[in-house]
Amino acid sequence: MAVPTPAVLVLEDGTRYAGRAYGAQGRTLGELVFATGMTGYQETLTDPSYAGQIVIQTAPHIGNTGMNDEDMESRRIWVAGYVVRDPSRIVSNHRSQRSLDEELVATGIVGIAGIDTRAVTRHIRDLGAMRAGIFSGEDAGLSEEQQLDIVRSGREMSGLNLSAEVSVTDAAVTAAVGEKIGNLAVLDLGVKQSTIDNLARRGFEVHVLPATSTLEQILAVDPVAVFYSNGPGDPAASDSQVEVLRGVLDEGLPFFGICFGNQLLGRALGLETYKLPFGHRGINQPVIDRSTGKVEITAHNHGFAVKAPLDGPFESPNGYGRLEVSHVDLNDDVVEGLNALDIPAFSVQYHPEAAAGPHDANYLFDRFADLVRTHAGRGSSSGDAAYRDPVISPDSHRKDA
Repeated sequence: MAVPTPAVLVLEDGTRYAGRAYGAQGRTLGELVFATGMTGYQETLTDPSYAGQIVIQTAPHIGNTGMNDEDMESRRIWVAGYVVRDPSRIVSNHRSQRSLDEELVATGIVGIAGIDTRAVTRHIRDLGAMRAGIFSGEDAGLSEEQQLDIVRSGREMSGLNLSAEVSVTDAAVTAAVGEKIGNLAVLDLGVKQSTIDNLARRGFEVHVLPATSTLEQILAVDPVAVFYSNGPGDPAASDSQVEVLRGVLDEGLPFFGICFGNQLLGRALGLETYKLPFGHRGINQPVIDRSTGKVEITAHNHGFAVKAPLDGPFESPNGYGRLEVSHVDLNDDVVEGLNALDIPAFSVQYHPEAAAGPHDANYLFDRFADLVRTHAGRGSSSGDAAYRDPVISPDSHRKDA
């Protein structure tokens, strides 16, 4: 049996966890966060929203189903590093094409195994997400002082714009499934393949555009609506995308945003965003949809949130009429959705495509399609609180994706 290669996880507060190398060897730096999903590690690894972050899996046993091409949520693995407790020694799923360890090595993802990941998670929950580094191979031989200095020299997530790093560079089109509603302009801030598939299944011809797209480039695809995707980074560092979104709203186009897109809608409407202590990441967050009273178990991956009044409608500081908080996290009262009452726009802070995760919130894609159809039936007029109309019946969340 091969002798394990030593590795160490170093946090910026000086805390150290010794383990063994997993995946590629060397060093990596990033913001240390935890994900609570008991399954779906491939979707987590390939979610562009995790760019720049070292991810801890709180589930103790990782890798038993291997990796395959079908479940990739984007073109590559995006995590900066990977922390697990007990990697599976074998792969036992008929869909597997390679092991997780092989994939990490092939893609250069530095990881660490054999540490108490729940102890690290408790540390992060107490002190907040922080910079960290994984050191293995030759880098494990650096002194503790050298390793800590390297970690503390790493970039902070606050103020960081990562959209251009994860976005496509050229536009891509996915054909509508079934009866076509029209062209949908998707600004790729880190979009997942499951999101594209869900939108196409609702009848949209999905035009995925680079994060650097201008309003003119968005309008050039003749969209019936615009969608802003999930993505990594600080929404306060995305001024250009916010200005483009304000142009979209001024044009009167229906808009739907998820995760990062929710934060950018908040900014476009004149609201502030802020950094959460350790964020929401995982597939078990309870959120109430205030329009239906339903409590949904939802998939999250965000370290920032929108600051908005929870009680009653309020006016948009930027002049877009009345707004309301549509969804709220029941664990901590964080704003999880916004609804504009006088213009055709809404957003949620979580992932309704739920890959991986529960499908309780999948109805939001239906709500968006209904909003677009309703808006098209009215022409371009707006402004009579009619945009409450696209609320789906309380049982609509049971529809299959």
